[in-house]
Formats: sequence, C-alpha cells, structure tokens
Amino acid sequence: MSPATPLHRTLEQELLAVLRGASLECPVCGEFVLHEGSLVRCPECSMRLHGRVDGAGTGVQSGLQAG
Repeated sequence: MSPATPLHRTLEQELLAVLRGASLECPVCGEFVLHEGSLVRCPECSMRLHGRVDGAGTGVQSGLQAG
C-alpha cells in the first residue's frame, strides 16, 4: 500500500500553482484570479502576485555557432 497523500497543499505550493497558471483560485479568498501579463490579482480581495514562473531557468543559451 502506498503512503497517504496529504489532502492540503502548503501555501507555497498554492502560490506557485497560481503563478504557473495551474490554479485559477485565489489562495486567500477562493475566488477566481486574473492573469494580466506577469501580474496575478484577485478582484475580490485585492491579493496581488508579481512575476511568473513559466519555465524559469529551463532554457539553455550557448555562445557557440555551428559551421
């Protein structure tokens, strides 16, 4: 039998899910959030998150050229 999975996520997990766009629910009041570029805000409680984590650090740049 596998270990029990926690039913509740931590606040950090909730915030990262909202920033990634994986969750559309405000972690403060439960209403839907609005994604406006790099800003995520809740029109109900005025919670604001700045910045997005869309693949941050996943790209690799190289100064080398082929040929």
